[in-house]
Amino acid sequence: MNTHLIIAPSLLAADFARLGEEVRDVEAAGADWIHLDVMDGHFVPNITFGPLVVKALRPHTKLPLDVHLMIAPADPYLDAFAEAGADHISIHPEAGPHLHRSLQRIRSLGKKAGVVLNPATPVESILWVLDLVDIIMVMTVNPGFGGQSFLASQLPKIAALRRAIDASGREIALQIDGGVTPDTAPALIAAGADTLVAGTAVFGRTDYATAIAAIRGAA
Repeated sequence: MNTHLIIAPSLLAADFARLGEEVRDVEAAGADWIHLDVMDGHFVPNITFGPLVVKALRPHTKLPLDVHLMIAPADPYLDAFAEAGADHISIHPEAGPHLHRSLQRIRSLGKKAGVVLNPATPVESILWVLDLVDIIMVMTVNPGFGGQSFLASQLPKIAALRRAIDASGREIALQIDGGVTPDTAPALIAAGADTLVAGTAVFGRTDYATAIAAIRGAA
C-alpha cells in the first residue's frame, strides 16, 4: 500500500472555460495527479471531452494525466488518448469484449493501465488480470455525473480489493472516485484506498490548497 496518499482532482468539476488555468492552479495547490473523466453519452449519460482536450492540457502540467474512459467501445480510442499525452488510461470491464487484450494494449503504448469497477461490478471480474493492472478504481457513485452521494456499500469491495492487491505482491494503486470529501476519506483509507479522486470537494471550493489539505488531513 502506498504510504503517500495520492489526491487526483477531477476536471469534471472544474471551470471548462479555463481548464488550463484550473490544471495549473491545482498542481500549485498540491495535487498529485490530474483526473480526466471521458464520457460518450452512451456508456454513461453525459458527454465531456476527448483526446484533443487531453492534448491541449498536456503542456500545462507536469503531473500525470489520469484518464478514465467511460466510453464503449474503448479499444478504438486507446491509441489516440496515449498519443494525446495520457499517462494512465483506465477502462471498464463492460466497455469491450476482451479486458485482458485491452489492458495489454494500454501497457504496450507505454502507459499505466487501470480497470474501473462500477457499484454493481464484482471484484471477481478483474482477479484474473491483476498482472496487467497498475490502477484499480472503485466507483463509489454511479458513473456519469459529479456531485453524487457517496455509496457506503462499496467499502467492503474496497477492503476485498486491498486484500487481493496485497496478496498479488504488485504495486497497484487502489483509487476511489465518487463522493470523496474530508468526511468520507477516513473510511476509504481505513478500507485500504491510497488514491482519492476529488471533484467538487476541490474545484467546488475557493481555495484549492486548503481543500486538498483538508482531504489529506482527514485521511
